Amino acid sequence: MSYFHDVSDPYSFLTSQVLREFCDRYSVELRSYLISGPPDAALPDPAAHQRNALADAARLARKQGLVVPRSTPPDRAAIASAEARLAAELQSPDFAGIARKVGAVLWAGQDIPKGPTIDPGEFKQAGDQQLADWGHYLGGTFHYAGEWYWGIDRLHYLETRLQELGLGERHPPIAPPSEPRAEGAAKQGSEVEFFFSFRSPYSYLAFNRVCDLAHRHNAQLILRPVLPMLMRGLPVPPAKSSYILYDCACEARRMGIPFGRICDPLGWAVERGYALLDHAEAQGRLAEFCAAFMSGVWSQGIDAATDRGIARIVEAAGLNWDAAKPKLQANNWRKRIEANQARLQEIGLWGVPSFHVAGQSIWGQDRLWAVDELLTVQD
Repeated sequence: MSYFHDVSDPYSFLTSQVLREFCDRYSVELRSYLISGPPDAALPDPAAHQRNALADAARLARKQGLVVPRSTPPDRAAIASAEARLAAELQSPDFAGIARKVGAVLWAGQDIPKGPTIDPGEFKQAGDQQLADWGHYLGGTFHYAGEWYWGIDRLHYLETRLQELGLGERHPPIAPPSEPRAEGAAKQGSEVEFFFSFRSPYSYLAFNRVCDLAHRHNAQLILRPVLPMLMRGLPVPPAKSSYILYDCACEARRMGIPFGRICDPLGWAVERGYALLDHAEAQGRLAEFCAAFMSGVWSQGIDAATDRGIARIVEAAGLNWDAAKPKLQANNWRKRIEANQARLQEIGLWGVPSFHVAGQSIWGQDRLWAVDELLTVQD
């Protein structure tokens, strides 16, 4: 089993905190790599990515009872010292324990503990190459038998697999997945801005769940569709696209959401869907139409670029196809989408699904528990 560690990555810091426990639980040999961090092509907005990662990792650490990384990233000199220290320990049987100690002081702004050091350059280059060759781009990731598991968010999948193989005792996961609570007093007058894309499978996984969550809290749900990243001129490397589909399939199975019969709506199909947004809203069926479109292209294999396909989606949303068809020629949807994209940038994010609640920006379909907490009166 291989583990890829990015010293400068707050998610890798969280993973390092449970790495020793993971190694103690399972009969596997862990080979660790140092990496430089995600390639530029995987980060459309590096500054925004770093801000979100710091805030999100802190939120996740509190949820999982881990040490919270500080709100500012370590400086380059401190990172270089930590890399030199860990590079010298890559072959150590206690790399997991050393990584935790080094990460703890690095992310607390303290001096790196004394010990052997070595120039990390060639080790990071080797780690970067191996990560790319195997088809991934993030730190804090595990690679086992051809499959990827990212950070503490997906570690439970790896634990389940190892337990099923008899490589460890069956027990609760180190970092269990979190979902919104079923109970809790709702704050009054709340609203949730929900940014999504018809081409985002993660948006599909989030859509009905965030609609249900807003309804349960009696919160106003503001739907803000945006163009897919590729249609905004933002890069999506093949390794990223491949991992997203794999990860979505895992998450869909866990939550019992139909997924896998896919007809990619990139381009014309998305535009036709967005052309009908105003019509669906005028009929009071905007949420139903968005849900039907994403369910159609991500779980039913519907080709929304054809009249036959979009008609199925329209009718599944409870709308009349004859009334909707002329609206496909509309072009005013572009102003709506551009305004939503400007708002997404304004709240400091670039990708979807994203949420803005109580002045806080949250990214990811697996962060609905955080949305729930912001909508709930805390005890």
